[in-house]
Amino acid sequence: MLKDGGRWYVSFRVEDGLAESTPNGGPPVGVDRGVQVAVATSDGWMRDRRFITPGEAARLKRLQQQLARRRKGSNRRAATKAKIGMLNARIRNRRTDFVAWTADRLTRSHELVIVEDLKVTNMTVSAKGAREAPGSRVRQKAGLNRAILAKGWGGLLTTIEHKARYNGSRIVRVPAAYTSQCCSACGRVDAKSRESQAVFVCTSCAYTGNVDVNAAKNILAAGLAVTGRGDLAFGRSVKRQPPEAEAA
Repeated sequence: MLKDGGRWYVSFRVEDGLAESTPNGGPPVGVDRGVQVAVATSDGWMRDRRFITPGEAARLKRLQQQLARRRKGSNRRAATKAKIGMLNARIRNRRTDFVAWTADRLTRSHELVIVEDLKVTNMTVSAKGAREAPGSRVRQKAGLNRAILAKGWGGLLTTIEHKARYNGSRIVRVPAAYTSQCCSACGRVDAKSRESQAVFVCTSCAYTGNVDVNAAKNILAAGLAVTGRGDLAFGRSVKRQPPEAEAA
């Protein structure tokens, strides 16, 4: 039993008795999860959504400020906490809806869905550190953590794996190393190729494309190599190591 946003919920886990669906025959796809765009695929499909409106963000900030001023244990503090809980529940519901729709679309359209094996829990650990050994770039890391959690990275993968069982799809996880720095056209790994959060321009072959889509293509290539299905249009598996420095 769980209380969320002023409402009580009860969940039951039962065996549905359904067998896994037969493969749906759709083409394989690589999926990249990002902080600018929530989902980008190797075939160029991109999906994102704002889960909180500007007005709600301003109201949430005001409520959090009110909560800090309220006396602990007071009725006013409890009322403010309830309002914050209801607003956060609304945001979570939108994220859940987004994740469910996206996962259903991916697993219905593709027989093989390849994703990065990201340890989201570890990635979102605070960089604050301890008093004896304080962390560095704490504020920047906190902002990244919020962005990752806001996009629902962990929930998306869980939902994709659940939907795959019923939609005739299979999920493959691949290492995430260098997928955002590797050129999907020539395989060159260079951090300088990422001109911005949105634009990828290869320093070797001048291939230009969206950063997230380029990463999704690398994820696809890596997954196809792992499953032994070949690299299809890419003609090679993604490189996993950065190139050696050229001699001076």
